[in-house]
Amino acid sequence: MEASKIDRIVRQYGARESAILAILQDIQAEEKYLPRETLEYVSQKMRIPMVHVFRIATFYNALSLKPRGRHKIDVCLGTACHVRGGDKILDKLERDLGISVGETTKDKRFTLESVHCVGCCSLGPVAVIDGDVHGRLSQEKVPGLLKDFK
Repeated sequence: MEASKIDRIVRQYGARESAILAILQDIQAEEKYLPRETLEYVSQKMRIPMVHVFRIATFYNALSLKPRGRHKIDVCLGTACHVRGGDKILDKLERDLGISVGETTKDKRFTLESVHCVGCCSLGPVAVIDGDVHGRLSQEKVPGLLKDFK
C-alpha cells in the first residue's frame, strides 16, 4: 500500500494511538490483509512500538497478516450448526475450493474460515459470505452457492 494512502488513513483518526485498531481495519479493507511493511510503517508514523501494533494485528480474528481472498467464507460450527451438519458443509467447501480452513485459494478469490457462532442458530447450518448469511445449507447447495461468487 502506498505511504500516502496510509498517511491519509492515519490522519483521518488524528494519529491517536487509541485508534490503532480502526486504522488497521481501514488499511485491511483496502489491502485485504496487513503486510509486515505496512505494520512497520504505521509503527514508525504513529511512534508506536512495533510490538504493540503487531499485538493488535494478531489478537483480532478480523485482521490478517496473510493475504485474503476477495470473498471471505465463514462456516458456523456452533452447536446448532454442528448438529445440523455444519462440519459436512465445511468439508464440502474445502473439497470444492481445494483449500483448508484458514487458507486462501490460489486465485485469491476465496478465503475459508470457521467460526463458533454467527447467531443464526435457527437457520443452521450457516455460512456467511462477505457478510451475507446463507442458511439451511446442505452439501448439495454448496456448488450453487459458490457459483454466485465466481
